[in-house]
Amino acid sequence: MDILLASGNRHKHQELSHILKPHRVLLPQDLKLDFHCEETCKTYMDNALLKAQTLHEISGLPVLADDSGLSVPALGGAPGIYSARYGQEELGRSLSSTEQNDFLLKNMSAMEDRQAFFVCAMALFWEPYRFITAQEILKGEIASSPSGAGGFGYDPVFYLPEYKCCLAEISTEEKNEISHRGKAARVISSFLD
Repeated sequence: MDILLASGNRHKHQELSHILKPHRVLLPQDLKLDFHCEETCKTYMDNALLKAQTLHEISGLPVLADDSGLSVPALGGAPGIYSARYGQEELGRSLSSTEQNDFLLKNMSAMEDRQAFFVCAMALFWEPYRFITAQEILKGEIASSPSGAGGFGYDPVFYLPEYKCCLAEISTEEKNEISHRGKAARVISSFLD
């Protein structure tokens, strides 16, 4: 089955294409579709459903969408659903992933409680009133400094105590096995199978 991914993120596309085989995951640009959806909802799941429904209305195809982010309890849950825009309001501009990680580490510098978790809410949308959802997490801690060249986003500062390294230091296969997105995608995949 062809599934349209409500994202332009090539990293997500690679992860999900691997997990959802033998189904083919396409990006909107693969079909020359102009897709942008402002994430205006207050929860990960509502944002995922909004993106899925919006792209389905444009394409008429089955759509997979996710909303994911990093939550740090010591920061009141921030960056949370604003993970992709973290630091933008304070600094008055969009930040690169490296700058967001630096901003997070600065905000965490005096904190002893470094617990954190990634959240991924995922929806596979066939048509209005016909969809499935999954929401999963990956628990860890915020490292004191970035480490590793793999992954993307907050992976270099997300420390995995059981692996004794950051998420950016493990292989793609290991990440797909344990990550919040990988776990949610496998739930979705089980329905497809």
